[in-house]
Amino acid sequence: MKATALKADILLLITATLWGFAFVAQRVGMDHIGPFAYNGIRFALGSLSLVPLITYLDRKNGLRSAHPGHDPSWRDAWKAGILAGLALFAGASLQQAGLVFTTAGKAGFITGLYVVIVPLLGLFWKQRPPLGTWAGAVLAAVGLYFLSVTEEMTMEFGDVLVLAGAFFWAGHVLLLGWMSPRLDPVKLACCQFAVCSVLSLATSAVFEETTLQGVLDATVPILYGGLVSVGIAYTLQVVAQKDAHPAHAAILLSMESAFAALGGWLILSETLGLRGLLGCALMLTGMILSQLAEYLPEGEARKAAERRKVSHG
Repeated sequence: MKATALKADILLLITATLWGFAFVAQRVGMDHIGPFAYNGIRFALGSLSLVPLITYLDRKNGLRSAHPGHDPSWRDAWKAGILAGLALFAGASLQQAGLVFTTAGKAGFITGLYVVIVPLLGLFWKQRPPLGTWAGAVLAAVGLYFLSVTEEMTMEFGDVLVLAGAFFWAGHVLLLGWMSPRLDPVKLACCQFAVCSVLSLATSAVFEETTLQGVLDATVPILYGGLVSVGIAYTLQVVAQKDAHPAHAAILLSMESAFAALGGWLILSETLGLRGLLGCALMLTGMILSQLAEYLPEGEARKAAERRKVSHG
């Protein structure tokens, strides 16, 4: 393995670790403030934390930083960021509210199902998922049963909220997949985080009572969720994916769920039990299989056919 590829893999593993432990920060933060207040402040910090990266990339590409109101790339990013920010707000709000009623580990694995949901939602756009995706979806569904469904065939309210959020995360990924090739992806991320922050803070002002002391008590979880999980981890992902093999990136980023469970166990003393661990193992296997399906021969052939269709269309 080339040194650059190895470095990229290490950076992606660090990214997955930071994202996984963010579930712990989100869980702890709500001991002091409500879910919407937490998300509002977190995503505001996240949006601001990307400004240095944007400035660096603009200079590296020989672009002069212009006022956002006069820069076409910023104007386009804001237009798309409103739509992406709405999807992000829905997914993040359901996830954060669900964390009030469930554990960080379970939330991490259930949220991770979006990687399985994304190709299945592609059916609505007449995109045929490869066989591996279907196999991954079955494994993930069985894993979800073991993790969240009780003997009485019910699910905890928090798990239901996080699962609903996973569908919005999947929709968010599809939106970004459509928008990103046309826009500066980091500026788009900055704008969508800002939109999500404004919506979250507005919702918090209506439905939650937030005190200055509560915000101060939640300082560490907020800083982790905003600066580390968004600013640092997103920057690492952008840097790493330039040199990482797509299949490696898919596997390593899927480990976010495992690190969420590890963080919940180490920091919050959360336990899953044998049934829950089996469910997590099946879900992680399904996620990885679904991701890798795109890089197996069938998936590559399908993508090539789609490219030919576009080029002749």
